[in-house]
Amino acid sequence: MIVKLVNSPEFQSMMQSHLREIMALLLERDIPFGLLCNIEYVSFDPPLPPELSEQLQNVTLFMIAGYTFESFEITEHDIFFEAGFGPNNFGSVVSMPILAVLQVIVDETPLLINMSLPADIDEAQIDEPGVKSSMDALLSNPENRKFIKKS
Repeated sequence: MIVKLVNSPEFQSMMQSHLREIMALLLERDIPFGLLCNIEYVSFDPPLPPELSEQLQNVTLFMIAGYTFESFEITEHDIFFEAGFGPNNFGSVVSMPILAVLQVIVDETPLLINMSLPADIDEAQIDEPGVKSSMDALLSNPENRKFIKKS
């Protein structure tokens, strides 16, 4: 039931709008932020060298600060920014659908959590082995455990 709800076109549209509005507000107020993203939907131009792309986790945190913050662009459905990777600061334009963002983070605190998937995922894929919930994907990287509030 919940899977059908969060992946319905209405919910996807609402979540995409919320994500876009939150990111626009943070940009407008000059507040650096992090984006926890599903790397499956992220593109790099030029492509990252294998030694860098192999280091990226299924769920990767991009810090939007400095030049990356200044280069950040939002369209109706996608986001773009320039970033440097690795010790040599390999430059690449990062692009992804807005719904590839799993969380928007400010000061190590999740500000918005996206429960939806990009529209090109069909419901049959959701039940396949290997497709994880966003929480499973988040927790697959031990570095992300700091974002979970302890009770």
